[in-house]
Amino acid sequence: MLQVKTHIKQSPINGIGLFASEFIAKGTTTWKYTPEFDLAFSEDCLSRMTSWSKEQFLKYAYFDHSQKKYILCFDDQRFINHSYNPNIKSTPELDVALIDINAGEELTCNYKDYEPDWFTRRNIEESTFK
Repeated sequence: MLQVKTHIKQSPINGIGLFASEFIAKGTTTWKYTPEFDLAFSEDCLSRMTSWSKEQFLKYAYFDHSQKKYILCFDDQRFINHSYNPNIKSTPELDVALIDINAGEELTCNYKDYEPDWFTRRNIEESTFK
């Protein structure tokens, strides 16, 4: 669940992005896994999805290796974009601001920080990402 005020809008990185609606100080927790809101899905559940549904689902979910489940954030956190120079450090349980982030700046994370095999699981060539 997001812990800071954010909004979504068109991103120069990719499609829609997640943007700070307020100043976020370095070290601030920006998101926290909350089982009451964030949904967990088994591999078996994915196997029952159509290929289109699975592709759409994997755009917004991440695989938590400790739970052995895919997690789908219920809020706009699912719109955070990937960066090799992120301003957020992501783990499956918690996201923390690496630097001060001003209102209006896009929040970014390195997908591989919380799901080391993110690109492989989605059959996406990593070099296609900035």
